[in-house]
Amino acid sequence: MDLAHKIRTRAAKVGVVGLGYVGLPLAVEFARAGFEVTGIDVDPRKVDRINAGDSYVGDVPSADLAPLVEAGKLRATADFAVVSGLDTVNICVPTPLRKTKDPDMSYIVSACQQIARRIHPGMLLILESTTYPGTTDELLLPMFEESGLRAGRDFFLCFSPERVDPGNKVHQTRNIPKVVGGITPACTEMGVLFYSQALERVVPVSSTQVAEMVKLLENTFRMINIGMVNELAMMCDRMGINVWEVIDAAATKPFGFMPFYPGPGLGGHCIPIDPFYLSWKTRQAGIEARFIELAGYINGQMPQFVVDKVQNALNDQGKPLKGSHVHILGVAYKKDIDDTRESPALDIMHILLKRQAVITYSDPHVPDLTADGLNLHSEPPVEAAAKADCVLIVTDHSAFDYPAILEQARLVVDTRNAMRGLVSDKIVRL
Repeated sequence: MDLAHKIRTRAAKVGVVGLGYVGLPLAVEFARAGFEVTGIDVDPRKVDRINAGDSYVGDVPSADLAPLVEAGKLRATADFAVVSGLDTVNICVPTPLRKTKDPDMSYIVSACQQIARRIHPGMLLILESTTYPGTTDELLLPMFEESGLRAGRDFFLCFSPERVDPGNKVHQTRNIPKVVGGITPACTEMGVLFYSQALERVVPVSSTQVAEMVKLLENTFRMINIGMVNELAMMCDRMGINVWEVIDAAATKPFGFMPFYPGPGLGGHCIPIDPFYLSWKTRQAGIEARFIELAGYINGQMPQFVVDKVQNALNDQGKPLKGSHVHILGVAYKKDIDDTRESPALDIMHILLKRQAVITYSDPHVPDLTADGLNLHSEPPVEAAAKADCVLIVTDHSAFDYPAILEQARLVVDTRNAMRGLVSDKIVRL
């Protein structure tokens, strides 16, 4: 039975390597579509929780996961030996940056080495991890073709960028259009056929490089525009202009403008990181990515700017930052999720500690914070606000009762315009 027929009849055995916020939702969608899915992850805790029907990813409720596990449609393992019996494998492993701002490809290389040992004719292999243009054909293709098999003839190799937006209740794995590009037209065709079985819309492109660049364009676009509006916020702050009012008024223009909003800095695994894959790759070609580097610099300065705002606000009340109690609302990198990766809150906390402030925090999604040398526990927000010298809103979770917090607080520095519509001399806005 050829692969296309297996895919159309749901007989194909599907594998997903990396069961994080990208891989697990993808595995669930294909299991829902009727495929037998095997997830592979090196973390035995994730494997055990999935096999128990217990989800650790916010966008995948346990109530959705458990029935699929019970029905035998989805299982997890840490053993790559299962690849020998799989027809398709999606690679969804992390691709962080090193401190030198160059890509760390070790997770991709490690996973692909395991797959390459077990590659067999008729397989479809798809990389979803965000990376630099050229990764699929320069790094993966030689590894897989060492077996003597050839892409487009004996197996199929594609790149399809993940577009997951954690916490988004409207746009999720199933209904976010899926871009896919293959090493050959036959590879692209097989990738399109595969994704079409479980996802609503698939967008084919002409090559893996185009597909890789699509993701970097999307996130570089956001990063640069956020950098621009963060710089505008610093300008408006110096001139005494309300930047939020400026943006709201500009957004009434029905053409030629798209609103972006300032904040305490960039967080998450994508926007603070992905554009630097592109700048790294272009440096290899002798091109300087000036917009990307400048926007990265501006966004990187925002935590320092926020702490300066707190220090100045306290100073206006006759208090030094040293020894003052600053209570932080929200430590996740964005609202209504539990992910603290690259969160600007962590940088802000370290700067406050370096200036000898006393810090506490509230976050309904992050009960304990042990990242980056911190060891703190979330406190009830309203009660904590009453005890603090300053409340600093870093992440605008929906669960916070902002009017009650404002009533109890002595001073509020709002970096997210979370207190929009509330009027008080106690509020200092970004």
